[in-house]
Amino acid sequence: MALKHDDGWNIPAGSPFYPPLPAVYRNVRFQFVFFHAAPDAVQAFLPEPLITAEDGLCVASGLEVPDCANYGSFEESFILMKCRFRDQTGFFCSHVFHNGPAGIAAGREIYGTPKVYADLKVTQDDQRMVTETAYGGVPVLNISTRMKTDAPQDAMPALTPAWRLKIIPRADGPGPALKQLIDCSETAQDVEVHSFAKGRGNIEFGASLRCDLTPLSPLEYGDAFHMESSYSEGYARVVYDYLSDET
Repeated sequence: MALKHDDGWNIPAGSPFYPPLPAVYRNVRFQFVFFHAAPDAVQAFLPEPLITAEDGLCVASGLEVPDCANYGSFEESFILMKCRFRDQTGFFCSHVFHNGPAGIAAGREIYGTPKVYADLKVTQDDQRMVTETAYGGVPVLNISTRMKTDAPQDAMPALTPAWRLKIIPRADGPGPALKQLIDCSETAQDVEVHSFAKGRGNIEFGASLRCDLTPLSPLEYGDAFHMESSYSEGYARVVYDYLSDET
């Protein structure tokens, strides 16, 4: 397939590994656990120029995707960290564990989502949800939640701005060919929330040779939430280009 100079979505161009956006998701089941970690520990996971929030607020989340038109079915867990960028307060996504190869490539290449392949097991009944994550054969993140009451969606604090760090390495030597801070706040479109509930949760962090999350061990817990929703995922926004913007 001949590829025009200004065209292209993914390699190989004639049969890309994942299709163009939007990505359509159906009946995704989420759990969110809010907790406070030591601010110094959080700062160690943040890229410059992000600065951790004084309260050390973080969120651990597990999810199960039974149907995604672009990437198939998969499970995932991730960590968000409250922080500041210039005059804004938002959340940086530091770790994402995922068991679908196409979704890993798309997340990293499009948004800079730090997805790595891991073993995940998500179980759920009417009130309880558990996400077990092993990386390199070692448990690194277990999330368990139990819901007490139905709740409105706005009962959960907004997790926006939603920042990612997108890096693509140079081919001709060390260092980045592209390095950008991405805001994914507006990627979710056509959102339909099927259910939402509030309760309590617990997190267990572990350490493997490639990932040690134990410095984030909770000092205090906040609320936990369950959500089931359908949505599509579109384009994000570049808010800072490390290679061209002034600091």
